[in-house]
Amino acid sequence: MTRGNAMAWDAAVTGSAAVAGNAGARSDEYPSATGILSSAQLRPFPLDRVRIGDDSVFARAKNQMLHLARVYPVDRLLAVFRANAGLDTRDALAPGNWEDFGHPREQAWGEHDYPGRESAQTANLLRGHYAGHFLSMLSLAYAGERDETLRAKVDEFVAGLGDVQRALAATGRYSHPGFLAAYGEWQFSRLEDYAPYGEIWAPYYTTHKIMAGLLDAYELTGNVEAREIAASMGHWVAHRLTRLDHERIQRMWSLYIAGEYGGMNETMARLSVVADEPLFLDVARLFDQDDLLAAGAERRDVLTDMHANQHLPQLIGYLHEYDLTGERRYLDAVLGLWDQIVPGRTFAHGGTGESELWGPPNTVAGDIGHRNAETCATYNLLKIARHLFALTREARFMAYYERGVLNHILASRRDVDSDTSPEVAYMFPVNPGTVAEFDNIGTCCGGTGLENHVKYQDTIFFTSADAELWVSFFVPATLDWREQHATVRMQTTQPLGGVTELRIDGDDDFVDGTPLTLRIRVPEWTVGIPSLRVGDETITAALDDGYLVVRRPWTSGEVLRIETRSALRAVSTPDDPTLQSIEFGPSVLVARSAATTALDLPLAQRRRLDGSVRADVFSAPSGTDSADAVEAALRADGAVHIDGVRFEPIWTGSDERYHMYVRAAGARIGFVGAETEVPVRVRHDGTSLLDDVWREPLPQTRAEFLDRVAATAAAARRDGLLSQDELVEVLRAAVTADVDGLGVHPGGAVLESDTDSGEASGDTAAVTWRESVDADGIRVVDWIVPPALAAAAIAPAVAITTGVLPAPSGWFTEVPMITVTADDLSGATGSAGLRVEVSLGEGDWMPYTAPFPLPGDGEHRVRARATDASGATGHASREVAVDTGAPVSQATVRRLGSSVEITLTATDEVSGVERIQWEGPGTFWATFQEAFVRALSDEEQIIEFAATDRAGNEEARQRLILPPRGDAS
Repeated sequence: MTRGNAMAWDAAVTGSAAVAGNAGARSDEYPSATGILSSAQLRPFPLDRVRIGDDSVFARAKNQMLHLARVYPVDRLLAVFRANAGLDTRDALAPGNWEDFGHPREQAWGEHDYPGRESAQTANLLRGHYAGHFLSMLSLAYAGERDETLRAKVDEFVAGLGDVQRALAATGRYSHPGFLAAYGEWQFSRLEDYAPYGEIWAPYYTTHKIMAGLLDAYELTGNVEAREIAASMGHWVAHRLTRLDHERIQRMWSLYIAGEYGGMNETMARLSVVADEPLFLDVARLFDQDDLLAAGAERRDVLTDMHANQHLPQLIGYLHEYDLTGERRYLDAVLGLWDQIVPGRTFAHGGTGESELWGPPNTVAGDIGHRNAETCATYNLLKIARHLFALTREARFMAYYERGVLNHILASRRDVDSDTSPEVAYMFPVNPGTVAEFDNIGTCCGGTGLENHVKYQDTIFFTSADAELWVSFFVPATLDWREQHATVRMQTTQPLGGVTELRIDGDDDFVDGTPLTLRIRVPEWTVGIPSLRVGDETITAALDDGYLVVRRPWTSGEVLRIETRSALRAVSTPDDPTLQSIEFGPSVLVARSAATTALDLPLAQRRRLDGSVRADVFSAPSGTDSADAVEAALRADGAVHIDGVRFEPIWTGSDERYHMYVRAAGARIGFVGAETEVPVRVRHDGTSLLDDVWREPLPQTRAEFLDRVAATAAAARRDGLLSQDELVEVLRAAVTADVDGLGVHPGGAVLESDTDSGEASGDTAAVTWRESVDADGIRVVDWIVPPALAAAAIAPAVAITTGVLPAPSGWFTEVPMITVTADDLSGATGSAGLRVEVSLGEGDWMPYTAPFPLPGDGEHRVRARATDASGATGHASREVAVDTGAPVSQATVRRLGSSVEITLTATDEVSGVERIQWEGPGTFWATFQEAFVRALSDEEQIIEFAATDRAGNEEARQRLILPPRGDAS
């Protein structure tokens, strides 16, 4: 089935002819919405029809990026293109980093002019991609702001690219006159011969970014020349690929990074519509990666160790191909692959991957490294989620979108102003005590980051063919709903509160009593169903596929009030229940701590039945830890505290160290509002009584909680984790605990039954409870403990200690001595009668005789156990991270005539590199961010530099001596 070149709802265009070089030629009709598929059930509104409120948390990042859009010179973006075409660069500097001029000897090489690595440095073989993103950003910014200075920059940019394309064509050196790039065509022919990454660098990726920028310029600002330049490039792409056989093309796309093509299939599909050229859709299908499509459609997981952002943009293209061909396999593949990524390969903030690669399925804790969550990947996941929601109307896609756009994308824009840098994150890691990799001029994430922050309004509201309004998440914003002669104003306390108001104001043509339908998403983080009210009237609304459907006649000025209830909650990773993120409403809260090892917090001891976690006592007037008090603390102080640790929203743009995950642990058994002195002891598998109490399925009521405690406490007693007195203490605490949020309950008695309870006998006897009324008429709970439990053994207590304290980072910077102590709690034979053993990792058990040093650097798991004469065994384990060596840094110098470019790198194979610092004549001891240039002088110059690792080890200062000017060495 072929649908032909179906148009997106808002993508009508006029005319395909343009005068070459006339950037002023403009389509009379052009959309201002970021494109959606023509087959979608829902569509967004044009960007200029939705305005983000100044009080929105998104306004900060949007305004900072709009400032960069307005002040950054177009000549700097065009410089690398003009240099490649032999045109005057107007003395403009290239943006820098990946987006730089390349080797001084580089020429406008054609497809057969491979210059060799010595003349084509890998660092700049992607140049041009950043400029393409910048053109998209300018177009998006204009579409949202209707600022004519932004459109003038788009026109200037497009005209410059047109000049370059014509200059390149005039040389006759290229395989087709549509070629447009900032480097030679040889990269493409080398890719066709399977050149690896390092020799080339993803040439079609750059092509995609340039063409996408041109299409955005056409579709969002009406610049017709942009369409013509893109169409010429499309014919060049067709010329290159249609002469290749299928097997060669498939092998090209399978090459790691070298074959990365971004969203070329998306761009060619879009171009087939706007240029009315069916050939381009055929070329889009040449970018299909057969094995990935088949695996996705068949729901076979093949993603492990694949480069995440090499393949995510392809999925957007597959959705466009589905839209234009009607072939279901494209949509099935995307849905199948999505389900393998979300949620099983996504972190709390919505990011995915480690060092740009996917890990195993349903593995989050196990995939945490030092460089998680490339921001480009989330940029593309959000696009996929948006399309899938519009196609299917399934709320789960908006649940991911909200998580990712708030906690990764907004957070990825550092809260600083800059005239030159996007100040966005490349990696947004999730390892303990990490920092986001900000700045990123010229990198891939610097490019996508340009776009991310000028289009926040594109997914707040959707509408359907029957004119229903879908409210997907809560952001202060105003919608021009002109189709219904109305303006919709949304005010909300989100993302830190629970009150949202939607005001419907009609224009002069609005008729009071007009029936309108609003669909309000019910977020997955809400506690219960939101309440709805218009004036004094409570509204009852049906819940349909995750949205409340409000159908009623409206009078201008009426306000729909939506109240949601949030909870401070600890959310476990799928592969390690003890590793948890702290979240409130849609916001991920990160711990601020100087440590770079995992923080252990008593989260299970603070857990309630609704999944919420009790924070520290507040100074709020209520003095409670209710959701209102959490909200008040976040608004007043920007944070809440759990066990003394400060937690604040990740989306603030802070560049301080953070912990996205913490470890649920604690030395003492306890429940909400009811602490004990009973130590947490573990079995051989590492599980404890608290793990048993809060295992899935979780108890939902206080009665279920008491049943769970009765069973797990009895089991812990039989397993030797509790003495009889400790059992009684735990039962007393559980009965008074505020697990249901109703406050501390009155305590009852712990009674010993005359006989073993129920059908139990001997060591299988069960603890039970009953409710009664005391003399004051208060309902209390009494525990009944069978006498058989009193005879159960108590296992020895075991502890593991170190001879030295760790550094503030949590790492040991000298090898510690491990000491194991064991106590016979039964008092039968004394500690001297215990058999004590130790093991490192999963190694064999060995007798413990004296303190011993760990084998050296690395992260070690030390296990210990002690067994008494009766066979009762106590266990302990401890994670000990050791890094005793400083990192090693080096300097790479590139001669640039009378100056040099210096790049500093460092390695540390244990804790990882934290930072590199440097200074030279006239500078201070600064943190190295990117390659810098030093002018040579008449005297030699000394540059000193050193690296520090995450453990806190600092390298001795290294010296680089720059020769005097004119020295040929």
